[in-house]
Amino acid sequence: MIRTVWHIFLSLMVFASALVILPARVNAAPTTETAESAEEVQANYAKAEKTIEALDAPLYSAFTERYLLDEVKVLRQMLADHRVEVTEKMTDRELGVADKALMYATDTVTYFFYLIAGASTLLVLVGWNSLREIKDRASALANDEISRITSSYEERLEKLERELHSKSRHIAATQEEIELTNEVHSLWLKASQESSAQNKIAIYDQILALRPDDVEAITYKADAALLLGQNQWANALANRALTIDPENSHAKYQRACAHAESGYIEEALRDLSEAIETSEALREQAAHDPSFEKLRDMEEFIAMTQVSS
Repeated sequence: MIRTVWHIFLSLMVFASALVILPARVNAAPTTETAESAEEVQANYAKAEKTIEALDAPLYSAFTERYLLDEVKVLRQMLADHRVEVTEKMTDRELGVADKALMYATDTVTYFFYLIAGASTLLVLVGWNSLREIKDRASALANDEISRITSSYEERLEKLERELHSKSRHIAATQEEIELTNEVHSLWLKASQESSAQNKIAIYDQILALRPDDVEAITYKADAALLLGQNQWANALANRALTIDPENSHAKYQRACAHAESGYIEEALRDLSEAIETSEALREQAAHDPSFEKLRDMEEFIAMTQVSS
C-alpha cells in the first residue's frame, strides 16, 4: 500500500514537471540544458524508486497519508483544470481562426460583389447614356426626316393648290368666255336678221357692251352708220377700230367709204388701196359699192377695182 501511494505520488510529480517543461520545449528550440534537465529528472526518479524498494517500515503516519492523498487530489484537479484550460484555449484559437477565415471570406465576397456592382453600375450608366444618345439621335433624325418629308409634301400641296386655283380661275374664265361668246353669237344672229340700220346699231352696241374692243362689231356699226348717212360717225368708228387693229382691212374699207361719201377722194383711194392689198375680196365689193359712186370714172379707181381674169 505504501509503495503504491509513493508510486502514484512520484508519477504525479513527474507528470507535473512534464507539464511545466513541455510548454518550454514546445515554444523554444531544444538545447543542451534542456536535455540535461530531463536526464536529471530521470535519474532522480530512478533513485526514488530504489529508495522506495529499500524501505522496510512506513515513513509517514495516517495524517501524512491523508496529506498525500489530498495533494494527489489537488494535483489531479489541477491536471483536469489545466486540460480544460488548454482545451478552451485550443477551441478559442480554432474558433478565432475560423472566425477570421469566415470574416475574410465574407469580406472577399462582399468586396467582390461591390466590385461587380460598381462595374455593373458603370456599365449601366455608360450603356444608358449610349442608349439615350442613340435614342436622341434616332429621334432627331426621324424628326428631321419627317420635317423634310412634311415640307416637301407641303410645297407639293401648295403648288398643286396654286395650280388648282389657276385652273379653276381658267375654267371659270373659260366658262364666262363661252357664255359671253354664246351671247355675242346670238346677238350677231339677231343683227343678221335685222333689216333696219338703226336696230343693227342697237344690237352692235349690246355686243360692244359685252366686248368693248370687238373690232368686227365696231366696223359693222360703222357700216350701219354709213347706211344712215352718218359719214363722220362712220369715220370715227373706223378710226377707233384701226386704233385697236391697225391692219384691219374692213375698218380701212369703211373709212374709205366714209371719205368717199364726204368728198375726200385722195384719202378714200389711199384707204381703199390698203384695204384691197390686205383683203383681195374687197376689190369686187368696192366695184359695186354705192359709196364709191363719185370715184367710178376715175382711172385709178377703175384700175384698183378691176378684177383680173
